[in-house]
Amino acid sequence: MLDHVTIGVRDLEQSTIFYDTILRSLGIERLYAEGGSFAGYGIGRKAFFWIGERDVLQTGAHVAFAAPNRKIVDEFHRTGIIAGGFDNGAPGLRPHYHQNYYGAFILHPDGHNIEAVCHLSVS
Repeated sequence: MLDHVTIGVRDLEQSTIFYDTILRSLGIERLYAEGGSFAGYGIGRKAFFWIGERDVLQTGAHVAFAAPNRKIVDEFHRTGIIAGGFDNGAPGLRPHYHQNYYGAFILHPDGHNIEAVCHLSVS
C-alpha cells in the first residue's frame, strides 16, 4: 500500500500553481507547506502527494491518480494544459492495459508524467 510519494521540482511557486490547478479537478487540494521548499496535497487531512524544491532533479517520475469517472479524466487533462503542462497522452481508452483503462497524461514542466485514470467500464 502506498502512503505517499514526493517528487522534485525546480520552481516550487510555479509548481504549486500547476498542481493546485490540475489536482483540484480530482478533488485533491494543497493541505500543507513546509517552509518554502515543500508542499503536500491530499484529501481531508491526509497528504499523499508531495512536491519538494530540488537543485538537481531526477525526472521520469510517473504518478497516476485515480479518477471516479471518465469526465474527471477529461477535466484533468484540460486543466493540466491550462496550468502549463504538456500533453503526453490525450484522454482515451488504453485497451493494451486493460479493456476499461481510460487515462490521460500530462507532463509537468520538470518532466514528470502525471496521469489521471478511471478503471470503470461506464462513467
